[in-house]
Amino acid sequence: MPYVQIRGIDHYYEWITDSEKAEPTGKPVMVFVHGWGGSARYWESTARAIADVFDCLLYDLRGFGRSNQIPANFPTRPEDYELESFAEDLACLLDALGLQRIYLNAHSAGASISTFFLNLYPQRVEKAILTCSGIFEYDEKAFAAFHKFGGYVVKYRPRWLYQLPFMDRLFMQRFLHRSVPTEISRAFLNDFLMADYSTALGTIYTSVSKKASEVMPQEFSKLTVPTLLVAGEQDVIIPAQLGQQAAILNRKNIQLVVMPETAHFPMLEDAPTYLSHIRGFLEVSMGDKSN
Repeated sequence: MPYVQIRGIDHYYEWITDSEKAEPTGKPVMVFVHGWGGSARYWESTARAIADVFDCLLYDLRGFGRSNQIPANFPTRPEDYELESFAEDLACLLDALGLQRIYLNAHSAGASISTFFLNLYPQRVEKAILTCSGIFEYDEKAFAAFHKFGGYVVKYRPRWLYQLPFMDRLFMQRFLHRSVPTEISRAFLNDFLMADYSTALGTIYTSVSKKASEVMPQEFSKLTVPTLLVAGEQDVIIPAQLGQQAAILNRKNIQLVVMPETAHFPMLEDAPTYLSHIRGFLEVSMGDKSN
């Protein structure tokens, strides 16, 4: 498996193209960024559907998926779990792979990371797609309860849960309105169980925080890169109205689409509709690869 060292941590990455070789072919590059607790695995079907037009780069965020091996003695600071820090990781990844200008598609917490990236490095992105993202209003009691529950969930993740029948479906139930293939739900459960403890916990506190609620509106309003914001109508993790609030702040550069009958994984719950939306936004002919 290919890895590249970014700021002292081995990051897993892979290319999905329409050639027989897993390496870029010279087409425009689309980079995919996954959300909290997951990995690039759940982006694979979307990447394969657009590989006739794009060379697709998938990678696992520091501490998650196949990039979860953080040495016990590796020096970390609280700021290493800030969203901006992961945006800097992405910049370093692009530098290491010699990529100057890209398209970007990011999901959930990965979309928040990518919003920072878009404002830090606007010259490096042609167009961006943010899937399931938005603006949270600060609520001290609600945030405290979320952090307490999240800390409990991260702390108690026995590996044997993966062996229980239908546990993956139960785990994914809150995220979905429509079912997804078993191999995807099982992979997501496995990624969650194997995520680095400190990173998983640290990013809970930074992605849902007073600071994030204050800073993210500014970040959305500053966007200059043409951006498609895709929301799931039935999403209870990041409700569609939070995406609407973000889009209102920047009508010039943010285009909002709310997908009916989908929740937190619209690209998996209704792939044909999702691909149709991104085709239209990217203004490229991708053929008929929605199935």
